[in-house]
Amino acid sequence: MEHENLLWKEERSKAVFKCRIFSVRESACVSPDNKHGMYMVLDAADWAIVVPVIDTPHGKKFVMVRQWRHGARELSLEFPGGVIEKGEEPTGAAVRELREETAYAAGKITKIGECSPNPAIMSNRVHFFLAENLQNMGKQNLDEDEYVETELISAAEVFRSMGQPPYIHALMGTALSLYLQKTAKDSGLLPANL
Repeated sequence: MEHENLLWKEERSKAVFKCRIFSVRESACVSPDNKHGMYMVLDAADWAIVVPVIDTPHGKKFVMVRQWRHGARELSLEFPGGVIEKGEEPTGAAVRELREETAYAAGKITKIGECSPNPAIMSNRVHFFLAENLQNMGKQNLDEDEYVETELISAAEVFRSMGQPPYIHALMGTALSLYLQKTAKDSGLLPANL
């Protein structure tokens, strides 16, 4: 196996905290040169994030959601998304989250990437999707503790402002990058096999 000299081995793990959306475990590991260490790992369900695009006479717009984020203690403008429920496929979660948070249904949904949100301490994955041919179904279907406003934002504004308030969520930058990669391939600016 390539790079085998970098692999750690987990000897044991123990859950130390559990709540509704994540759990924390201690992971006893052995380094490639046989040093022992204890590491904390956050286990959570995988997430789906959707980049919904609408073509308008004034250019492309993204359907985004504005909501309070407790960790940052401020409002964040984001692409819709959320937890993939147990037994649910990532694509199904993307379709559901888009509909619940924005009231839009996608005529076409395409997976554009997948990554670890923070592989140093988190075990889950984020699945990214492009949603096109959108139809407004009229009403959101939010969770009991969700307070979300849907907004149509010009693509130019999102490109210009990502990484500045209110575009503070780092995974939205990843979603935007994957969207750009996908559209560049589709338009022939990048080779399809890249």
